[in-house]
Amino acid sequence: MHGTEDPSAWVRRWSHVVAPGASVLDVACGHGRHLRWFAQRGHPVTGVDRDPEAIAAVAGLGRVVQADIENGPWPFEGERFGAVVVTNYLWRELLPTLLDSVAEGGVLIYETFGIDHARIGRPSRPAFLLQPGELLRVCAGLQIVAYEDGFCRGPDRFVQRVVARRATPTDNPDTERLRLDLAE
Repeated sequence: MHGTEDPSAWVRRWSHVVAPGASVLDVACGHGRHLRWFAQRGHPVTGVDRDPEAIAAVAGLGRVVQADIENGPWPFEGERFGAVVVTNYLWRELLPTLLDSVAEGGVLIYETFGIDHARIGRPSRPAFLLQPGELLRVCAGLQIVAYEDGFCRGPDRFVQRVVARRATPTDNPDTERLRLDLAE
């Protein structure tokens, strides 16, 4: 049944870098696989999607907002989250807003299709596919915790994914990097 899929392996792998109890925003949340994952771990969750059926499916998990974030205003103007999670979604015009939504000490966990995916399936339009290294360039002002760009099996797909952290004014970069690595 749609909406019962497991959370992304990338999100599961790196969710430990989200501070305990930090708020999590799931962008284009669909039927809530990542909302459920983080809510079960004690995080207050917020999801946004334009599909009313998807929003109905996640009602009760946390705060859910039905909004067309590609054609309407950003529904979380001025809000910051301990984590912003995005999977299988790309709207380039929204990228600066997503980065701005990451709180100090918070993380961006992002995974979507790379340009080579057009050779094997959908999406295949360049507007929905990341160029090589694009997420690294987008996250240039953040600390890159993890990055991958390549082919994955089951289902077969080309993906690009990043975990990036916004520093706090008191961070010691070496200590923070060690903390993130050892937390795995």
